[in-house]
Amino acid sequence: MTDQQPELPPRRPETPISPQPYAGLAPEAVLDALEAAGYSVDGRLLALNSFENRVYQVGLDEGAPMIAKFYRPGRWSDEAILEEHAFCLELAAHEIPVVAPLPLPGGSTLMTHAGYRFAVFPRRGGRAPELDRTDTLNWIGRFMGRIHALGAVQPYLHRPTLDIASFGDEPSAYVLDHHFVPPELENVYRGVTAQALDGVRAAFDRAGAVRRIRTHGDCHVGNMLWVEGQGPHFVDFDDSRMAPAIQDLWMLLSGERSERAQQLGDVLAGYEEFCDFDPRELQLIEALRTLRLIHHSGWIARRWEDPAFPTAFPWFDTPRYWEARILELREQIAAMEEPTLWLASAMR
Repeated sequence: MTDQQPELPPRRPETPISPQPYAGLAPEAVLDALEAAGYSVDGRLLALNSFENRVYQVGLDEGAPMIAKFYRPGRWSDEAILEEHAFCLELAAHEIPVVAPLPLPGGSTLMTHAGYRFAVFPRRGGRAPELDRTDTLNWIGRFMGRIHALGAVQPYLHRPTLDIASFGDEPSAYVLDHHFVPPELENVYRGVTAQALDGVRAAFDRAGAVRRIRTHGDCHVGNMLWVEGQGPHFVDFDDSRMAPAIQDLWMLLSGERSERAQQLGDVLAGYEEFCDFDPRELQLIEALRTLRLIHHSGWIARRWEDPAFPTAFPWFDTPRYWEARILELREQIAAMEEPTLWLASAMR
């Protein structure tokens, strides 16, 4: 007699919108959209690396190419997109180097063509910043302090807040409810995720009522362009939301604990020239890292019906992937129990 696994219910896409949201976005549609926005295109089109949205470099008959960003249907409301655009334009008006959207016909920064909403941005060159350099971290910290000083002036009204429910509880439940975790690992994943989220809640409790401000939301090295003589340029505010300020700082830290403590000091040395930093937020670094890890798996699961995702993440549907996530979360549980980097740096 052989063991038989119970038949699993079929996976369901996240929303009733098309599981292939960009099926109608052929190259001709992209070029037509830019023509409708008033640009004279020369037919050159280069798809850039983006999964959540579709982003293209579009050649023009005159001048430098432009960047066209087509937003994933059903993700953000028009109000949420325009609110993000307004924040970027506000930052640019204060001479903070963000790549802000350009005005389109009618004065808006958002336009719809053939059912797809899109925005247009100038192309910016640059390289990845060298985060092992003190002067680089100081420079990034100064601009991040300026971003947060403006971000704290008023809240978002149409964009979400980073919280444990949306970044932890909901994505972990989604991957389990839709049977992405192999049956033999489900109970282990469920248990370790619950334990990790308990640690996250404890960290937020220790930090107390820290302020939420408008943030970049996804400020990793891939969303910064370094220009010699000009420093960092910040791109892709698509995940911008209300969050503690540390959300935009912790992803700049890497390496051993002592290295991260030094990097944190270098960033804050520049940051606090323009914006006060609440040291209680340091309690949240590993908690936010944990939420990001859980949310990332949930994000892939919610987008699995989009053909681009199985192609880009072929290992997602394998036991090895989930075994690695379980180990990762166990390491995070231990990390959340360690003293904060602030205490470690103070003892040097």
